[in-house]
Amino acid sequence: MQLFDLTRPAAPLLPIVISVPHAGTAFPDDIQAELRPSLLPPDDTDWFVHRLYDFATELGLPILKANYSRWVVDLNRNPDSSPLYHDGRVLTGLCTSTTFLGEPIYQDERTVVAPDEVARRKALYFEPYHEALQQLLDETKARFGQVLLWDCHSIRRQVPAIHNGPFPDLILGSADEASASAALIQQALEQLGSGSYSLSHNTPFKGGYITRHFGRPEAQQHALQLEMAKDVYMDDTEQAYSPERATQIRAVLRQTLSTLGQSLFTA
Repeated sequence: MQLFDLTRPAAPLLPIVISVPHAGTAFPDDIQAELRPSLLPPDDTDWFVHRLYDFATELGLPILKANYSRWVVDLNRNPDSSPLYHDGRVLTGLCTSTTFLGEPIYQDERTVVAPDEVARRKALYFEPYHEALQQLLDETKARFGQVLLWDCHSIRRQVPAIHNGPFPDLILGSADEASASAALIQQALEQLGSGSYSLSHNTPFKGGYITRHFGRPEAQQHALQLEMAKDVYMDDTEQAYSPERATQIRAVLRQTLSTLGQSLFTA
């Protein structure tokens, strides 16, 4: 299986690159054989996010979507597994050994993945995705003069091990306003907040490794992460895609990306 799918538009029209790092469900046979079958497929998957954003090519935006599960390697964690947060929430590293709820995912209930195995997965799965992403950003920036990386995520409405109470509908992460220009951040907040969806900024998610690493506004390379509660576009059980709900949020996402893209294009 390919490590990732890259869907290019017929023509690049706006300076935005879409990243979907957590919608993959595939496993190499050797890794899957060691996992607890009762936990497969992983509930931690960002289900259907690539489908939710498939309108992006109509706007002239490329979409990079990882095919392997985040349980193989987490493309949005620091490559040295250093924690992204220090507030007591349950944390998962580059190669997790637990679910978001702290459940062991391996049959032998190992608490860590061996360092040599982490290094192997990093080389095979982590680095190629980030290299492809940087290449897309470089291509887009060369064409337009600047570029925005839009990193797409979703999460269950409630995950007590991470956050007390339900999450807002939408959470924009800008690495404490360091990953994109102030004008772009403000514009994104205005567009996302223009509908009926609840919205927060940098709380409780401020963007993971992708946003923090690729966001270099001083170099005209901006990055923003959008986390979304799954029932915004899925049914109440957060198991099935809801076309009706998805249509509503897709309209907001389309308007947001169009506005941000035009702003970058004319800057």
